[in-house]
Amino acid sequence: MPSSLLWAVDVYGRVYSLSTAGQHWEQCRDAQLEFKRVTAVQQCCWGIACDHNIYLNVHASDVPIRYQEEAYENQRWNPVDGFSDRLLPSDRWQWSDVTGLQHQPLDGFRLPSENWEWEADWYVDENFEGEPTEKGGWTYAIDFPATYTKDKKWNSCVRRRRWIRYRRYKSQDTWAKIPMEQTVSLPDPFNDISCGGWEVSDEPQGCLSLWAVSLQGKLWFRDGIHHHNPEGSVWEEVLTPGEVVQVSCGPSDLLWAVLWEGHLLVREGITRDCPKGSTWVVVESPNPEVGAIHVAVGINVVWAVTKDHKVWFRRGVNSHNPCGSGWIGMVGEMVMINVGLNDQVWAISCEERAVCFRQGVTASELSGKAWKTVTTARDGERSQSSASSLQSAGCFFGGEVHVQSQACGLSDVDSGSEKIVDGAPFTFEPDDAPKRRIPKVTSDSFISELVSDREGGLATLGPAIPEEDLAVEGEGACVAASAPVLTPSRSGGLDPQWSNVDLEDAQTHLNAGPTADTSESGSLSSAGNYNMGLEEPYGADERPIWAWVSGGGCAVDSHSQLGWFNCSTGLTSALQTMPLSITPAQTTAWHKQILEQLSERSRREMDNFRHYEQAIEQSVWVKKGSMQWWRDWKPHKWVDVQFALEQFSGAEGNKDGILFIYYTFNEEKKYLHTFVNEVTILVPVLNDSKHTFAIYTADRTKQRWPIRLAAATELEMHDWLALLSVSCCDSRGIRGPPSKQAIWSVTCKGDIFVSEPTASLEARPSPTPCDQMFWRQVGGHLRVVECNSLGVVWGVGYDHTAWVHTGGYGGGFFQGLASSTDNIYTQTDVKSVYIYENQRWNPVTGYTNRGLPTDRYMWSDASGLQECTKTTTKPPSPHWTWVSDWAVDYSVAGGTDREGWQYAADFPASYHGHKTMKDFVRRRRWARKCKLTTTGPWQEVPPIPLSDITIWPGGPGAAVEQVPLWAISSKGDVLCRLGVSVLTPAGTSWLHVGTDQPFKSISIGGAYQVWAIARDGSTFYRGSVSPHSPAGDCWYHIPSPARQKLRQVSVGRTSVCAVDESGNLWYRHGVTPSYPQGSSWEHISNNVRKVSVGPLDQVWIIADKVQGSQSLSCGTVCRRLGVQPVEPKGQSWDYGIGGGWDHITVRGNATEAPRIHMLSLTDGSGVALPPCIPPPTRGQTDINGSIVGC
Repeated sequence: MPSSLLWAVDVYGRVYSLSTAGQHWEQCRDAQLEFKRVTAVQQCCWGIACDHNIYLNVHASDVPIRYQEEAYENQRWNPVDGFSDRLLPSDRWQWSDVTGLQHQPLDGFRLPSENWEWEADWYVDENFEGEPTEKGGWTYAIDFPATYTKDKKWNSCVRRRRWIRYRRYKSQDTWAKIPMEQTVSLPDPFNDISCGGWEVSDEPQGCLSLWAVSLQGKLWFRDGIHHHNPEGSVWEEVLTPGEVVQVSCGPSDLLWAVLWEGHLLVREGITRDCPKGSTWVVVESPNPEVGAIHVAVGINVVWAVTKDHKVWFRRGVNSHNPCGSGWIGMVGEMVMINVGLNDQVWAISCEERAVCFRQGVTASELSGKAWKTVTTARDGERSQSSASSLQSAGCFFGGEVHVQSQACGLSDVDSGSEKIVDGAPFTFEPDDAPKRRIPKVTSDSFISELVSDREGGLATLGPAIPEEDLAVEGEGACVAASAPVLTPSRSGGLDPQWSNVDLEDAQTHLNAGPTADTSESGSLSSAGNYNMGLEEPYGADERPIWAWVSGGGCAVDSHSQLGWFNCSTGLTSALQTMPLSITPAQTTAWHKQILEQLSERSRREMDNFRHYEQAIEQSVWVKKGSMQWWRDWKPHKWVDVQFALEQFSGAEGNKDGILFIYYTFNEEKKYLHTFVNEVTILVPVLNDSKHTFAIYTADRTKQRWPIRLAAATELEMHDWLALLSVSCCDSRGIRGPPSKQAIWSVTCKGDIFVSEPTASLEARPSPTPCDQMFWRQVGGHLRVVECNSLGVVWGVGYDHTAWVHTGGYGGGFFQGLASSTDNIYTQTDVKSVYIYENQRWNPVTGYTNRGLPTDRYMWSDASGLQECTKTTTKPPSPHWTWVSDWAVDYSVAGGTDREGWQYAADFPASYHGHKTMKDFVRRRRWARKCKLTTTGPWQEVPPIPLSDITIWPGGPGAAVEQVPLWAISSKGDVLCRLGVSVLTPAGTSWLHVGTDQPFKSISIGGAYQVWAIARDGSTFYRGSVSPHSPAGDCWYHIPSPARQKLRQVSVGRTSVCAVDESGNLWYRHGVTPSYPQGSSWEHISNNVRKVSVGPLDQVWIIADKVQGSQSLSCGTVCRRLGVQPVEPKGQSWDYGIGGGWDHITVRGNATEAPRIHMLSLTDGSGVALPPCIPPPTRGQTDINGSIVGC
């Protein structure tokens, strides 16, 4: 899980952040003002400063925030001037928007605020619907408005072209003031703020809802906040039945507010089309006698704090019932409370003003179990705390003099009064020692009072002394300067005592050992320097006083391992560095002596047995179990069988085994057996009712009919899979992690498999058949995986999270010898399950769920052949758990209307997002997210979600310092990864490569040629990419095949192959080093899902509709035969494992087959040898390079 931030504000108005991967609070040094409130999400943080203005802090990212401005230049043809800007009075503007209704001259565009900057000047877009236009970018039509084409015709009377200019948001990792737009009614100064709404049903990705409360009790909503406009556009007032003092917005559609008199308001009707909601509902305070002062909401929870600081939990809250059903009193007294991600709860305690975390909050127990205090220190305190604890204990180790911290000079208690109890410092304060004044209610007046106390009540210095002038340089060094005089603070603290220390005397006392006078040592403990930084009013041993906390951007849950709750003292850390009395020279001497004695003993004992032969243990063991077997012959059904694995070790130490299936047929006992070394793959099979897995051999791969077995429990199935996998690997001598040349593949379930290629796999003319390849499973769950010949392997999950291979193996259900002990990490993945709601129109009631008898189910899958309702649809497997409710999905190809419907003439047909007179049926897609948690040799690469990746494939003997890696983000941005190498495969940072439109597929070849495909199907080539210029210089538009839109591209050493939306495979002709764009496309095959071109220009695909012994198989691994320099597009197909496969990459296989030199076509006797005939393909006939019989 990537690191995220917890935000907090102390009573002095300083903003701090605490990383989930860190151990201390870090102050936002950029903040020039003092803040009252902050509200955070994962990508940014909003805050209200003491000037009552709202500020935004957008976290820096390798992908910039860019917004595309566009304007259209329109012209009309006339017989005199030809095409000119002389338009008819009824025509659109010469410079307009895409509709032509709004006047948009190029010089009329302005930046929204000073936080934006222009990237470049205006330029013409020469791309039209995926095809390059003529020079100038003009598109032609008969009239305005009409259908435009890129070709000029005899009746083209008007034309237009699009001008583009990008602006970039530049104020990242800094507090940027949100401009107040000049509206009719400007908002009052703000007093409270809350951000959420990023999970509102079907809200576009990146959209946020920002709510603010003004000093006059009015509620305001910030409209237009999304990824391309983080500041939003305008404030809109939302009327309320009373004066609001505080508001809280959850990640989804929950919004609660607190009224001045202590009642609570609940907003109803918040939807995608109405993010402000529609109506208010009043909810009484948890205690009728004591009003509420604070409320916090999450996805399904509501917490509140009353004026007596009691904490309350609202039960029964969800999207369908935002008001809940009742209040439950909780333990603890808090001044404020906040609900973050995953409904985790944060609060500020009433007495200590410490940040508290609610432990045990889970989906089944939303109220949690107990409060736990966050005890981490702030930045700049750790070294001070360590030195203070050492000196107060009177301990000095080594030969250096530790400086005294600021706390020792400003503390009211002498450092010698601190005692150590159970290894932790405990400070005894005298009765007359002043106590810290801790406020009961956080308010602006109290903050102002504390600020005034800080300015006038703290120790006053003479001339300011920068911190760098007081830094201790070198070990054992001390600054011997005249100390400025500190005046006592108004709190009545004691005058700090300064001591002059002679370094030579101090060193003498330290070296004197136990005989030295203890009084001299004691006087040394008060010696040192004072830190003169006025920005730290707290002492090193004094806890900060917090005023506000926000966990909306802190991604933690009940199982997160956080180091925030264990307060490690400086004494403990110092004791760990205490040197032993044994010198390094002495340690080395006795180490060598012991090693020599052990070696001599081993030689003496082994000399007596050298004449004996080495004994090899030969053993046989058998594991049996009861299972069910899917019978091979008709009628196919599950049969109870006895399954046995007999494994034996040979005389030379090699292992092998046999699988037996004992069954009864016609009251006769029979058995089926398979040798372990003949097994090619073990695959878990998705089944709703049984825990099944399949066993493939080479023959059964040809037939597409494996041995299917079902275990009684999931645990038993995993045990058998792990055992059989180890046995298969032992029989083939495969151990450890995958090699650098391995071939990786992914099934449609997300399971990852890897195969070790042999030297003869790509041999010509007789390569090893694909169906004889052995595949073993690797733990983890991915959608896409890519590799290269140097061993760099990356993957992308269904939730677009990027993962890098750690070099381990196993994980998941693989344990013991089947998995490595290290480099195994927890991996999560999230995917959406879709069902369709179908309706038919009739003249009486309109669209209803009453269809014709021949219609599909009214609730079905995408095909309409299987009934799928909200109640009966389950996650893909028991490993997946639901993490959201059903919601309408608006991101469907073809578009939808405002309610998510798509219309068509009949089932099935081409759907569109608007209703016409001929549309008699409609459908809409519902989505629900589910989550999987597993383990594997994969480590997350945050924070940018990716949709596609490609790695420089390398080649035989390739070696580079930096491995080029390109990717496409989930938003379509093109990225180049920097710092990727064999030792650091994860790289260091992303470099954004500018594009004019979002992309969806990318690939880099062995000669650094980068090809990419945009979302509209157009193809691009990146020029001038090299090791010295990893991002290249510009994009070249490559024409796509005629009337086809490409979907995926793969580039090898010299070959370029692509797959279009219809499943056709294309080869690019004419690609040479001097002309890398190529000349034309040639069709190779159909029914192709994915293609992968390797570093040797080998072509592998995932094919659909491959004929098996029983039926057609979709998702089959295939290899192109006959690929050679004289015929790079190959001749025919060789079929491997399948179906059910979704992705394959051979970009790591740079193993060249040994070349066979044929000296003569005759043998020694002069008899001519028969010609070498390539082996025929199995199961298919190849006609014109296409997969037929499909």
